[in-house]
Amino acid sequence: MDGRQLNRLLLEWIGAWDPFGLGKDAYDVEAASVLQAVYETEDARTLAARIQSIYEFAFDEPIPFPDCLKLARRLLELKQAASCPLP
Repeated sequence: MDGRQLNRLLLEWIGAWDPFGLGKDAYDVEAASVLQAVYETEDARTLAARIQSIYEFAFDEPIPFPDCLKLARRLLELKQAASCPLP
């Protein structure tokens, strides 16, 4: 999978995550920030904290950390799977 395909896949997952029930198109700016964060860390807890911070800053509402951690783990799994060469 090339970088563009991975970015599209990651953005699909990020966009489908709707922590405030506003619809998937309500988070374009936040999705771009989360995508950048995915490339800046390999640690799920660190990424989850970044996700939590991005959304809480934008919407001034708290998000439970476990929800962010679940998304962070999935995004990092996708990134890792894309970087593994096929046998």
